[in-house]
Amino acid sequence: MLYYEKGSIETEFTSEDLKKGLFEALEKIGKKHKVLAIPPDYTRLPSRSGELTEFTWQFYGDALTDVLPALGTHSPMTAHQIEHMFGTLPASLIREHDWRNDVVTVGYVPAEFVKEVSGGAVEFPWPAQVNKLLLEGNFDLILSIGQVVPHEVVGMANYNKNIFVGTGGVEGINKSHFVGAAYGMERMMGHADTPVRRIFNYASDNFTNNLPILYVQTVVGLDKTDGKIKCRGLYIGDDYEVFTKAAKLALLVNFDLLDKPLKKVVVYLDPTEFKSTWLGNKSVYRTRMAIEDGGELIVLAPALKEFGEDKEIDRLIRKYGYKGTPNTLKMCDENEELRNNLSAAAHLIHGSSEGRFSVTYCPGKGAENLTQAEIESVGFKYADIDEVTAKYDPAKLRDGYNTMADGEEIFYISNPALGLWAFKERFKY
Repeated sequence: MLYYEKGSIETEFTSEDLKKGLFEALEKIGKKHKVLAIPPDYTRLPSRSGELTEFTWQFYGDALTDVLPALGTHSPMTAHQIEHMFGTLPASLIREHDWRNDVVTVGYVPAEFVKEVSGGAVEFPWPAQVNKLLLEGNFDLILSIGQVVPHEVVGMANYNKNIFVGTGGVEGINKSHFVGAAYGMERMMGHADTPVRRIFNYASDNFTNNLPILYVQTVVGLDKTDGKIKCRGLYIGDDYEVFTKAAKLALLVNFDLLDKPLKKVVVYLDPTEFKSTWLGNKSVYRTRMAIEDGGELIVLAPALKEFGEDKEIDRLIRKYGYKGTPNTLKMCDENEELRNNLSAAAHLIHGSSEGRFSVTYCPGKGAENLTQAEIESVGFKYADIDEVTAKYDPAKLRDGYNTMADGEEIFYISNPALGLWAFKERFKY
């Protein structure tokens, strides 16, 4: 059931509004003795989940015994990131998820079901895996906190993805990513009902329905009138309705349906959030339905230092590169190491333009930054960040269409994680 719901494209939640809404919902469910919070990690900083986790601690006090950031395959949070995201929340509550060693398989979604929902794209049983803390912690409340936003793997992020991917294991994450890639990312992004979501829902209904999970979902987007990130919705509940309502609003808040395809897109990757192409390639797949054939994507990435946040995934990206779907599937057939890491294979598909448009990365020039040779070795173009920013200065550009001094029209995106962009003739509702 829903314990709290409020949101619209005009709504603007202050921190106090979020706190009031969360407290209202928590008061309805009654007193709890041992609580686990599962917020996203620092890569989802704009989601407002950090504040909501801090408010959870303020509400429950010592009853909140553990906070498990939903790292999935991401790097563990640093002390600075924990403090910046969660405020006064005691750092001693933070638990680190290890997707290779800390998981338990709670059941298998049958291969025939996976084949059916994926339209025959894949046929294998899918393991529902979660961090062992969820099962062994004896919690009487598990708060899954996060933002519903268009997503390349599942269509719309969050809800039970936060559980099965955020706290999931190697096989479950790998196979879920590959289902989405094999089915077709462009058939899924922006849709709430997708093959991967149906697989997650099957797992929720059959394998984790005994866990006391309450979902706290935000909808956050960029206000084009003032360029500020604003929370437009808050939905709190324990079943599928909490997700579907948030997803409907997210489609309005986070999706730009364009009247014409884009010739040149410039994307800025905030250095506090984006340090890898694993995350930075949101600039590729969130815009791929908007860029015209023969167009250009320029990615300003001042903090880019690696391809994958996981060392093994980083190695595989460097070895196989972003060479398009046919090549990636061929490499999977021919190389066991890629078949055994299907999330890496899926990512290589997600990060390719399939030869339709060029992708130019502009990393910073520090000792840790990726070099021109490294950028070009995986199939991207390289450009000097100082030269490019001299022409396309993020401090002067506004989100959306910009006309440069020489008359050139570009489309600027200040944070690719906050939206999805598509030429209306390419998107099917």
